[in-house]
Amino acid sequence: MAPDRPVPRLRWLVPALLALAWLALGAFAGPFAGKLSEVASNDGSAFLPSTAESTEVNDLRAAFDQTDATPAVVVAERLGGLTDADLAYLETASAALADLEFNAGPPIPPQLSAETPPEAAQLVVLIDAEDDAAAVEEIRAVLEAERPDGLDVLVTGQAALGADLGEAFAGVDGLLLLVAAAVVAVILVLVYRSPLLPILVLLSCGFALAAASAVVYALADAGAIDLNGQSQGILFILVFGAATDYALLLVARFREELDAGADRFTAVRRALRATIEPIAASAGTVILGVLCLLFSQLDSNRGLGPVAAIGIAAAFLAAVTFLPAVLALFGRAAFWPRRVAKGRARRSRLWSSVAGLVARRPRAVWLTTAVGLLVAAAFMVQLKADGTAQTDVFLTDVDSVAGQEVLAQHFPAGSGAPALIIADADALDAVLAAAEVDGVAEVAPKTDPSGQVVEAEGLVAIDAVLQDAPDSDAAMSTVERLRDAVHAVDGADAKVGGPTAIQLDTLETSARDRTVIIPIVLAVILAVLMLLLRAVLAPLLLTATVVLSFGATMGVSALVFNHLFGFPGADPTVVLFGFVFLVALGIDYNIFLMTRVREESTRIGTRAGTLRGLVATGGVITSAGVVLAATFSALAVLPILFLAQIAFVVAFGVLLDTVIVRSLLVPALAFDLGRTVWWPSRLSRVRALSRK
Repeated sequence: MAPDRPVPRLRWLVPALLALAWLALGAFAGPFAGKLSEVASNDGSAFLPSTAESTEVNDLRAAFDQTDATPAVVVAERLGGLTDADLAYLETASAALADLEFNAGPPIPPQLSAETPPEAAQLVVLIDAEDDAAAVEEIRAVLEAERPDGLDVLVTGQAALGADLGEAFAGVDGLLLLVAAAVVAVILVLVYRSPLLPILVLLSCGFALAAASAVVYALADAGAIDLNGQSQGILFILVFGAATDYALLLVARFREELDAGADRFTAVRRALRATIEPIAASAGTVILGVLCLLFSQLDSNRGLGPVAAIGIAAAFLAAVTFLPAVLALFGRAAFWPRRVAKGRARRSRLWSSVAGLVARRPRAVWLTTAVGLLVAAAFMVQLKADGTAQTDVFLTDVDSVAGQEVLAQHFPAGSGAPALIIADADALDAVLAAAEVDGVAEVAPKTDPSGQVVEAEGLVAIDAVLQDAPDSDAAMSTVERLRDAVHAVDGADAKVGGPTAIQLDTLETSARDRTVIIPIVLAVILAVLMLLLRAVLAPLLLTATVVLSFGATMGVSALVFNHLFGFPGADPTVVLFGFVFLVALGIDYNIFLMTRVREESTRIGTRAGTLRGLVATGGVITSAGVVLAATFSALAVLPILFLAQIAFVVAFGVLLDTVIVRSLLVPALAFDLGRTVWWPSRLSRVRALSRK
């Protein structure tokens, strides 16, 4: 290992101070990554559409409810019939549950199913607590005491579903972070074959995550942004993936400069100067792309926009300040035990072969890859992205889902979460009559203990019990019929809300978001590329290739979800999030490639510059793609359907972008078009040394 020349002490000062500053920041901000769960909300209100009929009903219901209680439904089952001991146990349990501090309702006697003899009974507990999850656990503990052998007792309903969802997200700041860090560490060791350099890159990732977490925590705690488990998990993955990508690009250029004979400080300065533009453009593209989610009408989507943007900004700052500082301090020692010799350029045989293929048959290469991507994209129509039942959200067995299934077998499945109608009090009878549509098992107005209908500000509230599970497609169809029927009552100004209506409005809003946000993301990315490449044709082609790659990814995802994993469907936000992340992140690799191609084209011409840029960036971009795909795959460790689907979509899409689009399609297009690809910039008219 060749030692660096002695350098003046002053040249150590700036990198040393930068490294110390990040160490201090990490010590202060590090704990916030583990505290984000304290300010995250995973209940239904975290995902409500901000403007929807169900939201209006939710606001109006406060006049009828003394508390913001959430229902938990206790269901007990014994096949063959409940015994006298079972019935005595249920009476005792009802009294015990009524005595719990958080119970907002009076004791409710067990309701028996209609079979003879009855095989099931249900109890409804109204939870008014700051922590619904803790309340559900206490209910389960009470029910377990003295439970008769052979009697199955489960807790379901909105409170239990929310509690189980929160438990599923509990691994976000522990297991997910550990898996992501381990994956990145293994890949970096394989890439660098050095024990020290991966540690430096991981420190950069860790400091970026600490800084981002501190900012997100402060904003979420102040109520400035909405944070939930999904956003929290994506934040961790984005920071690790992006920070590693930027590090790979910087380190690769740093090594090039060391190979060329520069000392460590000169090498860092030149590497940073050469990579700051593509890294900044990459970070800016992703930041602007995710901020387009602010146009969403779903609070959960809008919350993800600034959270992800803060994560990318922190990754960028760590990559261009902390990492250059420690590279300058360690120099060639960072690559130990591999030898970095001075004055010896490196050339990859693999990427030289790929460049040779592109040079020999450019048109055949881009036509073949484009047709293959189009064929894969054709299967996108098979993607079932019209939503899933709330009980299908979990990839593992949970009590709330099992309880919902038992409830549906013996009672109207929607009894624990009825639709809520708010209407003018003078139109009560007409609304009650209109509400008896197919799929509604029972309709009744809310009454006080004396049986009188409760009125508030001239309005009445009506519970409509649905025959189907509240999160099922059949229940949502019933709500649509119910809305049509009560809206038609003159002078009633009736509105329908409740859990099923919330889900229906969420699905409809998600469809609207896709229509609005996707064009905005494309326009933003196209504008960034035009500014970066100082051209029009190349940005249009790059954007088109990324969109084609997205379509192919969703086509393959549809086949995998339907026929390999057997998923019941896909959350409608999977398409939107997949598009935002794949287009924003996929364009990164085209930025890394084409900025280097443009740099080389100014000296040796576009066709030769394309080949040299492909060879120079092939290894680092491929490594970056593998790292990002692997980090997103880590989301699959959380047993949530949405995160598992996003993990596959982004991981597969990034690999497709890296291996096919950036390696073959884009270089072949650029080589085939020659200097025309830079139209209308001056570079498209200037004949460089190669005169191409």
